Amino acid sequence: MQNSKEELRAAARLAMDDKVKPLGSLGMLEEWAVQLAVLQGTLTPRIDRARILIFAADHGVSAEGVSAYPREVTLEMTRTFSSGGAAINVLSRAAGLEVEVTDVGVDGDLSAMPGLVHAKVRRGTRSFLREPALTPAEWEAAAEAGRQAVRRAAEAGAQAVGLGEMGIGNTTAAAALLSGLTGAAPEDTVGRGTGVTDEILRHKREVVQGALRLHAGPERELRTLVAALGGLEMAAIAGAAQEGARRGLAVLVDGFISTVAVLSAVRLDPTIRPALFFAHRSAERGHRIALETLDARPLLDLDMRLGEGTGAALALPILKAAADLMRDMATFSQAGVSTSEPAPALR
Repeated sequence: MQNSKEELRAAARLAMDDKVKPLGSLGMLEEWAVQLAVLQGTLTPRIDRARILIFAADHGVSAEGVSAYPREVTLEMTRTFSSGGAAINVLSRAAGLEVEVTDVGVDGDLSAMPGLVHAKVRRGTRSFLREPALTPAEWEAAAEAGRQAVRRAAEAGAQAVGLGEMGIGNTTAAAALLSGLTGAAPEDTVGRGTGVTDEILRHKREVVQGALRLHAGPERELRTLVAALGGLEMAAIAGAAQEGARRGLAVLVDGFISTVAVLSAVRLDPTIRPALFFAHRSAERGHRIALETLDARPLLDLDMRLGEGTGAALALPILKAAADLMRDMATFSQAGVSTSEPAPALR
Protein backbone atom coordinates (compact mmCIF):
# COMPACT_ATOMS: atom_id res chain seq x y z
CA MET A 1 0.00 0.00 0.00
CA GLN A 2 2.83 2.37 0.90
CA ASN A 3 4.57 1.68 -2.40
CA SER A 4 1.39 2.38 -4.36
CA LYS A 5 0.98 5.70 -2.51
CA GLU A 6 4.55 6.65 -3.28
CA GLU A 7 4.06 5.65 -6.91
CA LEU A 8 0.91 7.78 -7.04
CA ARG A 9 2.75 10.70 -5.44
CA ALA A 10 5.45 10.46 -8.09
CA ALA A 11 2.86 10.25 -10.86
CA ALA A 12 0.97 13.24 -9.43
CA ARG A 13 4.16 15.26 -9.26
CA LEU A 14 4.99 14.42 -12.87
CA ALA A 15 1.43 15.30 -13.92
CA MET A 16 1.64 18.68 -12.17
CA ASP A 17 5.08 19.37 -13.66
CA ASP A 18 3.64 18.69 -17.14
CA LYS A 19 0.94 21.35 -16.81
CA VAL A 20 1.19 24.39 -19.05
CA LYS A 21 3.23 26.57 -16.69
CA PRO A 22 6.80 27.00 -15.58
CA LEU A 23 7.91 24.36 -13.08
CA GLY A 24 6.78 25.17 -9.56
CA SER A 25 5.15 28.44 -10.59
CA LEU A 26 1.91 27.69 -8.73
CA GLY A 27 3.81 27.30 -5.49
CA MET A 28 1.99 25.57 -2.65
CA LEU A 29 -1.08 24.98 -4.81
CA GLU A 30 0.98 22.31 -6.54
CA GLU A 31 1.89 20.66 -3.26
CA TRP A 32 -1.71 20.63 -2.06
CA ALA A 33 -2.86 19.27 -5.43
CA VAL A 34 -0.42 16.38 -5.14
CA GLN A 35 -1.47 15.76 -1.54
CA LEU A 36 -5.13 15.61 -2.60
CA ALA A 37 -4.33 13.23 -5.45
CA VAL A 38 -2.57 10.83 -3.11
CA LEU A 39 -5.30 11.16 -0.48
CA GLN A 40 -8.09 10.40 -2.96
CA GLY A 41 -6.06 7.79 -4.82
CA THR A 42 -6.49 9.42 -8.23
CA LEU A 43 -4.83 11.87 -10.59
CA THR A 44 -8.24 13.56 -10.99
CA PRO A 45 -9.04 14.67 -7.42
CA ARG A 46 -12.09 16.78 -6.77
CA ILE A 47 -13.76 18.74 -3.99
CA ASP A 48 -17.27 19.34 -5.24
CA ARG A 49 -18.91 19.32 -1.84
CA ALA A 50 -17.58 20.27 1.58
CA ARG A 51 -19.00 20.78 5.04
CA ILE A 52 -17.87 22.88 7.99
CA LEU A 53 -18.28 20.96 11.25
CA ILE A 54 -18.54 23.10 14.37
CA PHE A 55 -18.38 21.51 17.81
CA ALA A 56 -19.52 23.56 20.81
CA ALA A 57 -18.71 22.91 24.46
CA ASP A 58 -17.96 24.71 27.71
CA HIS A 59 -14.88 24.57 29.92
CA GLY A 60 -14.75 24.36 33.69
CA VAL A 61 -11.59 26.44 33.68
CA SER A 62 -13.68 29.43 32.59
CA ALA A 63 -14.71 29.72 36.25
CA GLU A 64 -11.08 30.60 37.06
CA GLY A 65 -11.34 34.03 35.42
CA VAL A 66 -9.33 33.33 32.28
CA SER A 67 -11.65 34.85 29.66
CA ALA A 68 -12.98 38.29 28.78
CA TYR A 69 -16.44 36.78 28.21
CA PRO A 70 -18.77 34.86 30.53
CA ARG A 71 -19.48 31.16 30.04
CA GLU A 72 -23.02 31.92 28.83
CA VAL A 73 -21.60 33.19 25.53
CA THR A 74 -21.00 29.59 24.41
CA LEU A 75 -24.73 28.90 24.65
CA GLU A 76 -25.66 32.17 22.98
CA MET A 77 -23.19 31.72 20.11
CA THR A 78 -24.33 28.15 19.50
CA ARG A 79 -27.83 29.50 19.04
CA THR A 80 -26.47 32.12 16.64
CA PHE A 81 -24.76 29.41 14.58
CA SER A 82 -28.04 27.56 14.33
CA SER A 83 -29.91 30.69 13.27
CA GLY A 84 -27.32 31.49 10.59
CA GLY A 85 -26.08 34.83 11.89
CA ALA A 86 -22.49 34.16 12.94
CA ALA A 87 -19.34 34.92 10.97
CA ILE A 88 -18.95 31.27 10.01
CA ASN A 89 -22.45 31.22 8.55
CA VAL A 90 -21.77 34.30 6.44
CA LEU A 91 -18.41 33.04 5.19
CA SER A 92 -19.77 29.56 4.49
CA ARG A 93 -22.63 30.96 2.45
CA ALA A 94 -20.15 33.06 0.47
CA ALA A 95 -18.12 29.94 -0.30
CA GLY A 96 -21.09 27.67 -0.96
CA LEU A 97 -20.34 25.43 2.03
CA GLU A 98 -22.65 23.48 4.28
CA VAL A 99 -22.47 24.00 8.05
CA GLU A 100 -23.33 21.50 10.77
CA VAL A 101 -23.23 22.45 14.46
CA THR A 102 -22.95 19.84 17.20
CA ASP A 103 -23.57 20.47 20.89
CA VAL A 104 -21.04 18.14 22.43
CA GLY A 105 -20.87 19.82 25.83
CA VAL A 106 -22.56 23.22 26.12
CA ASP A 107 -23.51 24.10 29.70
CA GLY A 108 -27.15 24.79 28.89
CA ASP A 109 -30.28 23.24 27.51
CA LEU A 110 -30.35 23.33 23.72
CA SER A 111 -32.60 20.30 23.32
CA ALA A 112 -35.35 22.31 21.63
CA MET A 113 -32.99 24.05 19.21
CA PRO A 114 -33.72 23.00 15.61
CA GLY A 115 -30.92 22.44 13.12
CA LEU A 116 -28.49 21.38 15.84
CA VAL A 117 -26.96 17.96 16.37
CA HIS A 118 -27.45 16.94 20.00
CA ALA A 119 -24.51 14.85 21.23
CA LYS A 120 -23.85 16.33 24.66
CA VAL A 121 -21.46 14.22 26.71
CA ARG A 122 -21.71 16.43 29.79
CA ARG A 123 -22.39 20.09 30.50
CA GLY A 124 -18.84 21.34 30.13
CA THR A 125 -15.58 20.02 31.48
CA ARG A 126 -14.35 20.20 35.05
CA SER A 127 -11.75 22.83 35.97
CA PHE A 128 -8.40 21.23 35.25
CA LEU A 129 -6.82 23.53 37.81
CA ARG A 130 -8.42 21.29 40.43
CA GLU A 131 -9.08 17.89 38.79
CA PRO A 132 -8.93 16.27 35.35
CA ALA A 133 -11.13 18.13 32.86
CA LEU A 134 -12.44 14.84 31.46
CA THR A 135 -12.07 11.15 32.04
CA PRO A 136 -10.64 9.14 29.14
CA ALA A 137 -14.12 7.65 28.63
CA GLU A 138 -15.66 11.13 28.33
CA TRP A 139 -12.96 12.15 25.84
CA GLU A 140 -13.71 9.05 23.78
CA ALA A 141 -17.46 9.72 23.85
CA ALA A 142 -16.90 13.23 22.49
CA ALA A 143 -14.44 11.89 19.90
CA GLU A 144 -17.12 9.49 18.72
CA ALA A 145 -19.49 12.45 18.24
CA GLY A 146 -16.85 13.93 15.93
CA ARG A 147 -16.53 10.68 14.01
CA GLN A 148 -20.30 10.54 13.58
CA ALA A 149 -20.31 14.07 12.18
CA VAL A 150 -17.76 13.08 9.53
CA ARG A 151 -19.75 9.97 8.69
CA ARG A 152 -22.81 12.13 8.06
CA ALA A 153 -20.78 14.47 5.85
CA ALA A 154 -19.27 11.59 3.87
CA GLU A 155 -22.65 9.92 3.40
CA ALA A 156 -23.96 13.23 2.04
CA GLY A 157 -21.20 13.24 -0.58
CA ALA A 158 -18.65 15.60 0.96
CA GLN A 159 -15.05 15.14 -0.13
CA ALA A 160 -13.74 17.59 2.48
CA VAL A 161 -14.60 18.80 5.95
CA GLY A 162 -13.51 21.92 7.79
CA LEU A 163 -13.19 21.65 11.57
CA GLY A 164 -14.23 24.50 13.85
CA GLU A 165 -15.24 25.07 17.46
CA MET A 166 -16.88 27.29 20.02
CA GLY A 167 -16.29 27.33 23.75
CA ILE A 168 -15.47 30.06 26.23
CA GLY A 169 -12.21 29.12 27.95
CA ASN A 170 -10.97 26.94 25.14
CA THR A 171 -7.81 28.92 24.35
CA THR A 172 -6.74 28.20 27.92
CA ALA A 173 -7.45 24.50 27.47
CA ALA A 174 -5.68 24.44 24.10
CA ALA A 175 -2.62 26.18 25.55
CA ALA A 176 -2.48 23.74 28.45
CA LEU A 177 -2.83 20.75 26.14
CA LEU A 178 -0.21 22.13 23.75
CA SER A 179 2.24 22.59 26.62
CA GLY A 180 1.43 19.12 27.88
CA LEU A 181 2.02 17.54 24.47
CA THR A 182 5.14 19.47 23.49
CA GLY A 183 6.77 20.66 26.72
CA ALA A 184 6.51 24.29 25.61
CA ALA A 185 6.24 26.81 28.43
CA PRO A 186 2.93 28.57 29.15
CA GLU A 187 4.64 31.86 28.33
CA ASP A 188 4.89 30.58 24.75
CA THR A 189 1.52 28.83 24.43
CA VAL A 190 -0.89 31.10 26.31
CA GLY A 191 -2.24 34.09 24.38
CA ARG A 192 -4.94 36.68 24.81
CA GLY A 193 -7.77 34.53 23.45
CA THR A 194 -10.89 36.67 23.57
CA GLY A 195 -8.74 39.75 24.15
CA VAL A 196 -7.94 39.66 27.86
CA THR A 197 -6.05 42.35 29.75
CA ASP A 198 -2.40 42.02 30.76
CA GLU A 199 -3.48 41.12 34.29
CA ILE A 200 -5.79 38.34 33.14
CA LEU A 201 -3.13 37.12 30.71
CA ARG A 202 -0.68 36.69 33.58
CA HIS A 203 -3.34 34.88 35.59
CA LYS A 204 -4.21 32.68 32.62
CA ARG A 205 -0.57 31.58 32.36
CA GLU A 206 -0.50 30.83 36.07
CA VAL A 207 -3.64 28.70 35.70
CA VAL A 208 -2.08 26.73 32.85
CA GLN A 209 1.15 26.27 34.83
CA GLY A 210 -0.88 24.97 37.77
CA ALA A 211 -2.74 22.54 35.53
CA LEU A 212 0.54 21.25 34.09
CA ARG A 213 1.95 20.64 37.57
CA LEU A 214 -1.17 18.65 38.40
CA HIS A 215 -1.65 16.64 35.21
CA ALA A 216 1.43 16.66 32.95
CA GLY A 217 4.68 14.76 33.11
CA PRO A 218 6.57 12.05 31.24
CA GLU A 219 4.88 9.31 33.22
CA ARG A 220 1.41 10.35 32.05
CA GLU A 221 -0.29 8.02 29.59
CA LEU A 222 -1.25 9.97 26.46
CA ARG A 223 -5.00 9.34 26.61
CA THR A 224 -5.08 10.33 30.26
CA LEU A 225 -3.14 13.52 29.51
CA VAL A 226 -5.34 14.72 26.65
CA ALA A 227 -8.49 14.05 28.68
CA ALA A 228 -7.13 15.83 31.76
CA LEU A 229 -6.18 19.00 29.88
CA GLY A 230 -8.47 19.03 26.85
CA GLY A 231 -12.09 19.86 26.10
CA LEU A 232 -15.14 18.13 24.71
CA GLU A 233 -15.09 20.09 21.45
CA MET A 234 -11.38 19.35 21.11
CA ALA A 235 -12.04 15.62 21.54
CA ALA A 236 -14.77 15.83 18.89
CA ILE A 237 -12.37 17.56 16.48
CA ALA A 238 -9.75 14.88 17.17
CA GLY A 239 -12.29 12.14 16.42
CA ALA A 240 -13.45 13.95 13.29
CA ALA A 241 -9.87 14.20 12.01
CA GLN A 242 -9.34 10.48 12.60
CA GLU A 243 -12.54 9.53 10.80
CA GLY A 244 -11.95 11.93 7.95
CA ALA A 245 -8.52 10.45 7.33
CA ARG A 246 -9.90 6.92 7.50
CA ARG A 247 -12.46 7.78 4.82
CA GLY A 248 -10.00 9.60 2.55
CA LEU A 249 -11.59 13.02 3.07
CA ALA A 250 -9.52 16.19 3.01
CA VAL A 251 -9.56 17.45 6.60
CA LEU A 252 -9.11 21.22 6.77
CA VAL A 253 -8.10 22.33 10.26
CA ASP A 254 -9.07 25.84 11.39
CA GLY A 255 -7.08 27.84 13.95
CA PHE A 256 -5.34 27.43 17.30
CA ILE A 257 -7.84 25.27 19.19
CA SER A 258 -8.57 23.04 16.21
CA THR A 259 -4.86 22.60 15.46
CA VAL A 260 -4.06 21.57 19.03
CA ALA A 261 -7.00 19.17 18.99
CA VAL A 262 -5.70 17.65 15.76
CA LEU A 263 -2.19 17.47 17.22
CA SER A 264 -3.62 15.27 19.97
CA ALA A 265 -5.24 13.10 17.29
CA VAL A 266 -1.93 12.78 15.41
CA ARG A 267 -0.12 11.81 18.60
CA LEU A 268 -2.75 9.12 19.17
CA ASP A 269 -2.64 7.99 15.51
CA PRO A 270 0.21 9.38 13.36
CA THR A 271 -1.16 7.71 10.20
CA ILE A 272 -3.83 10.43 9.84
CA ARG A 273 -1.31 13.20 9.09
CA PRO A 274 -1.45 12.95 5.23
CA ALA A 275 -5.17 13.79 5.24
CA LEU A 276 -4.66 17.06 7.11
CA PHE A 277 -4.55 20.55 5.62
CA PHE A 278 -4.24 23.70 7.72
CA ALA A 279 -6.43 26.66 6.90
CA HIS A 280 -4.60 29.64 8.32
CA ARG A 281 -2.00 30.92 10.74
CA SER A 282 -3.91 32.28 13.71
CA ALA A 283 -2.85 35.41 15.54
CA GLU A 284 -3.18 33.43 18.78
CA ARG A 285 0.24 33.10 20.40
CA GLY A 286 0.62 29.33 20.60
CA HIS A 287 -0.50 28.52 17.08
CA ARG A 288 2.99 28.82 15.63
CA ILE A 289 4.24 26.09 17.97
CA ALA A 290 1.34 23.81 17.12
CA LEU A 291 1.89 24.27 13.37
CA GLU A 292 5.63 23.73 13.63
CA THR A 293 5.11 20.59 15.70
CA LEU A 294 2.89 19.22 12.95
CA ASP A 295 5.26 20.43 10.20
CA ALA A 296 2.27 22.27 8.75
CA ARG A 297 2.19 25.13 6.28
CA PRO A 298 -1.16 26.95 6.42
CA LEU A 299 -3.03 28.10 3.33
CA LEU A 300 -3.68 31.64 4.63
CA ASP A 301 -2.25 34.21 7.04
CA LEU A 302 -4.89 36.87 7.69
CA ASP A 303 -4.21 37.78 11.34
CA MET A 304 -7.49 36.07 12.32
CA ARG A 305 -8.25 34.48 15.71
CA LEU A 306 -12.02 34.03 15.83
CA GLY A 307 -12.30 30.26 15.55
CA GLU A 308 -15.70 28.85 14.56
CA GLY A 309 -14.12 27.34 11.44
CA THR A 310 -13.90 30.77 9.80
CA GLY A 311 -10.40 30.19 8.47
CA ALA A 312 -11.44 26.81 7.08
CA ALA A 313 -14.39 28.40 5.26
CA LEU A 314 -12.06 30.89 3.59
CA ALA A 315 -9.44 28.28 2.71
CA LEU A 316 -11.70 25.56 1.32
CA PRO A 317 -12.14 27.28 -2.07
CA ILE A 318 -8.33 27.37 -2.39
CA LEU A 319 -8.15 23.65 -1.68
CA LYS A 320 -10.87 23.07 -4.27
CA ALA A 321 -8.87 25.14 -6.76
CA ALA A 322 -5.81 22.94 -6.15
CA ALA A 323 -7.87 19.85 -6.97
CA ASP A 324 -9.27 21.53 -10.09
CA LEU A 325 -5.78 22.40 -11.31
CA MET A 326 -4.63 18.82 -11.02
CA ARG A 327 -7.74 17.53 -12.76
CA ASP A 328 -8.54 20.12 -15.42
CA MET A 329 -5.43 22.08 -16.34
CA ALA A 330 -3.98 21.15 -19.73
CA THR A 331 -0.57 19.60 -20.19
CA PHE A 332 2.01 20.85 -22.65
CA SER A 333 1.27 17.97 -25.00
CA GLN A 334 -2.50 18.52 -24.83
CA ALA A 335 -2.16 22.22 -25.49
CA GLY A 336 0.46 21.85 -28.20
CA VAL A 337 2.76 24.21 -26.32
CA SER A 338 6.51 23.86 -26.56
CA THR A 339 8.21 22.93 -23.30
CA SER A 340 11.25 25.14 -23.88
CA GLU A 341 12.11 28.42 -25.50
CA PRO A 342 13.89 28.14 -28.87
CA ALA A 343 17.49 29.32 -28.96
CA PRO A 344 17.72 32.98 -29.98
CA ALA A 345 18.76 33.57 -33.59
CA LEU A 346 22.30 34.83 -34.16
CA ARG A 347 22.49 38.33 -35.55
